[in-house]
Amino acid sequence: MKVAISLPDPIFEAAEQLAEELRVPRSRLYAQALASYIGSRGGSAITEKLNAIYAVEPSLVDPALAKVQEGFLGDEAW
Repeated sequence: MKVAISLPDPIFEAAEQLAEELRVPRSRLYAQALASYIGSRGGSAITEKLNAIYAVEPSLVDPALAKVQEGFLGDEAW
């Protein structure tokens, strides 16, 4: 799909230089950059959903599980 966008000159020039260095077409560089940005935002969405859940639900660790974890850690300080 073709899309027309406006970019500040410095960003456009840096992208042109990077595309040349990587020997990839400009459209591929933009597509990869956008895919990377979208992928990085996925973690934020997950965190927001977890925060919403734990805002109304307790997040306490089961006492039996906590005891087992303590056994693995021993006196080791983090």
